Amino acid sequence: MITLSKSRIAAACLALAAWVPLQSHAGLLDDDEARKAILELRAKVDTIARELNARIDSKSDRSSALDMVNQQEQTLSEIAKLRGQLEVLTNEVANAQKRQKDFYTDLDERLRKLEPRQVTIDGREAAVDPNEQRTYDAAMAMFKGGDYKSAASALGDFVRRFPASGYAANAQYWLGNAYYALRDYKNAISAQETVVSQYRDSAKAPDAMLNIASSYTELKDTKNAKKALKDLVAKYPDSSAAQAAKDRLAVLK
Repeated sequence: MITLSKSRIAAACLALAAWVPLQSHAGLLDDDEARKAILELRAKVDTIARELNARIDSKSDRSSALDMVNQQEQTLSEIAKLRGQLEVLTNEVANAQKRQKDFYTDLDERLRKLEPRQVTIDGREAAVDPNEQRTYDAAMAMFKGGDYKSAASALGDFVRRFPASGYAANAQYWLGNAYYALRDYKNAISAQETVVSQYRDSAKAPDAMLNIASSYTELKDTKNAKKALKDLVAKYPDSSAAQAAKDRLAVLK
């Protein structure tokens, strides 16, 4: 940076401009002419000094302006970089929030699938959890498909695992029917007696007693068959199974 003061520059210029012409023309000028020449030279020096100072000031201003421009560009570059980082962070936050929302939505859906739901079984409302429902449906699918051996195994497993289930009476009843279809009449009788003793309020109880009578009939045990039919009529007189029992009793006589 230039450190010379304006006064020093002017003085230097004045001395230089005055010295050279005076030395050249000293012998040719008288006193008046010499004074006039000096005044003119001083005027020229002042003009040169002003122009030089103006150039110095202009150069200084441009240098300051360039510094300011450089600083501004650097600042803008830093701002652009910060904006880029901000966009990245904003995007990461948005993605994290979406992942969190998806996680809780998925978790809620999974928990909902595990929650018991209300179903109507033989006219009664019961809470059944999804695993319980799937197990029962799978066992009944085997029975309806004619695979009575597998159905008997699956239904027996169901009543052991879910003794308090709303489907327990039905599973026990169809277990007896699976044994009956397999011509395992003794196990059929045992399974249906469980329905009558443990689930006497079930809609399947009258049918279970009718199935007991049928199993005794297949075993040629007419005495116990009649007893089962009479007990059915006595316990559940208004059931459709009781009407079927009366018709059979009339034949057995």
